[in-house]
Amino acid sequence: MRQFVTIAVNALMELVRQPIYLILMTAAGAFTIFISSVYYFGFGEDQIMVKQSALAIMLVTGLFAAVYAASVSVAQEIRTGTALAVLAKPVGRATFLLAKFAGVAGALAALTYGNLLAALCASRMAYDVYGEPDRRSLAIYFGCVTAAYLIGGLINFFLRRPFVVNGVFAYGAMVTLAFVVINFSDKEGKVQAFGTGVDWRLIPAGLLILLALWLLAGLAIVCTTRWDLMPTLAFCCALFLAGLMSDYFLHEKAMSGEWWASVLYTLFPNWQVFWLADALEPSKTVPWSYVGKVSLYVAGYLGAALALALWLFEERELA
Repeated sequence: MRQFVTIAVNALMELVRQPIYLILMTAAGAFTIFISSVYYFGFGEDQIMVKQSALAIMLVTGLFAAVYAASVSVAQEIRTGTALAVLAKPVGRATFLLAKFAGVAGALAALTYGNLLAALCASRMAYDVYGEPDRRSLAIYFGCVTAAYLIGGLINFFLRRPFVVNGVFAYGAMVTLAFVVINFSDKEGKVQAFGTGVDWRLIPAGLLILLALWLLAGLAIVCTTRWDLMPTLAFCCALFLAGLMSDYFLHEKAMSGEWWASVLYTLFPNWQVFWLADALEPSKTVPWSYVGKVSLYVAGYLGAALALALWLFEERELA
């Protein structure tokens, strides 16, 4: 167990040290806040457009991060010989691969946390064509982001510690602070009840996106046991598109009893079950029971994917 935790933490920290991780986290949050501060002329659905766009940013950013993180954690270590050095010690291949996935899952959870806070702030700041941008909250958020980068730079300058790692942790803390300050005040700066105007339905919707990212990371782990970054990215993109279209092309045929359609419909992950942007419309809800059902679906599919990854990794020559 100690070996598993050590490898998982090392994998997480290795991903956090990547500059692209900090860039993705910061850019996704900044763009989410930005889209809540512009006019849309959406015929009364401006706020819904902001929330759906925030979820889309969370998903697209996470998809790239999932594939990149899996490639860095497994394929790159196989190529550089680090995996062989670790497995030369009393560490099994199953422990190594599962711990790497745990580290990737932790990095994706941290990324989704930052994006979800930005999405919740955006839902509070969104307005229709008759309103005005919440410039005060905009200044608070970007001021906290700037402070996070400044903290990372000062720690790097005075203590000689890596900028990216400290920047990531400072960003998480400062964005949390910005979220609290923004939700305790209105656009005029007056104190209000915490969370007034926030669409809390984004939390279960964001958790579903995190489950989708974990599932994609598991599929990327399967690919990285054989391929490098670019082939893995191409395959995962193709699988993602196929899963998006599986309902349209295969669902009716599978329900009518055609065996080949049933097989393909089962093999392709159905990404539509993770996308609940339509449930963010007024008077609709996102039931937690649905999140639980999707979690069981992910657990089964992810278990099969990791089992396949372990089989391929056992057959992989690392020398």
